[in-house]
Amino acid sequence: MTQVPALSLTDLSKAFGGLRAVKGVALCVAPGERRALIGPNGAGKTTLFNLISGELAPSAGRISLFGQDVTSLPSHRRAALGLARTFQITNLFSSLTVLENLLMAVQALERTKLMLLRPVSSYPHLFARARAILESVGLSDKEGDVVKNLSHGEQRQMEIAMALAGRPRLLLLDEPTAGLSLAESRLMTELLKELDSEITLLIIEHDMDVAFALTDRVTALHNGSVIADGHRDEVKANPLVREIYLGSA
Repeated sequence: MTQVPALSLTDLSKAFGGLRAVKGVALCVAPGERRALIGPNGAGKTTLFNLISGELAPSAGRISLFGQDVTSLPSHRRAALGLARTFQITNLFSSLTVLENLLMAVQALERTKLMLLRPVSSYPHLFARARAILESVGLSDKEGDVVKNLSHGEQRQMEIAMALAGRPRLLLLDEPTAGLSLAESRLMTELLKELDSEITLLIIEHDMDVAFALTDRVTALHNGSVIADGHRDEVKANPLVREIYLGSA
C-alpha cells in the first residue's frame, strides 16, 4: 500500500510582480521524515514556508497535507490538519509568563477557547498538558517567568513548545538555532532530536552541522528552484551545492 505523503508540493511557484521567488518547486516529504531545506540568502526558503503554512497564496501549483489539497485553505484550517511552524524571529507574548503563553497555545485548538464564561483555571487538563510540554523542552523551572526575561535560547525553546502545543503532525522550523551561542545551539539540536518520531520535520537551517545532525534527507534551493534533493551525503557532495552554498573544497 502506497504511503500518503505528509507534505506534497507540485509545481509550486510564487511571484511578487516581476520577481519569481519560488519557481516550480516539487517536493514530497514522508510521514515521520526529517528533511532539511538549505540554500543561500534569497533562495526562497522562507517564502516556501509561507506558502506551505498559508501565509502566502501561490501564484501557481498545488500544496497537499496528508493527502488533502490545502492550496486554497487559510492558515488556521491547515493548523487543524496538524501543521505548525516557528519563525526566524521569535513570535511570543513577551509580557505574559511562560505558562500563560503555553496555556493559550494548548487551548487554541480545543473547544474550551469558546467557553468565555469559565476561567481557564477550571480546566486542569490544560495546565497538565502545558506543564508536560514545558518539561519536554527543558523549561519546567521557568513557568512563572515573564517571557521577555528569558534568554534568547530559552525563547527559542519556548517557540518549539508553542508549536508542540497544537499536537502537530508536520512541524516547520525556520532557522531554530539562529542567533544562538554554540552551547545553546547544541542544546536545541538535542531537544529537536528527542521530538516524537511520528512528527514530520521540515527544517530551514543555515548551520550545516545542525542540518546534517538532525536530518537524513536534504533539499537545496537556489534562486527559487530546487537544485539538489536526496540523502544528506549526496547533497553535501553535489558540486553545484558545494559551489553555491557550502563552498567548494
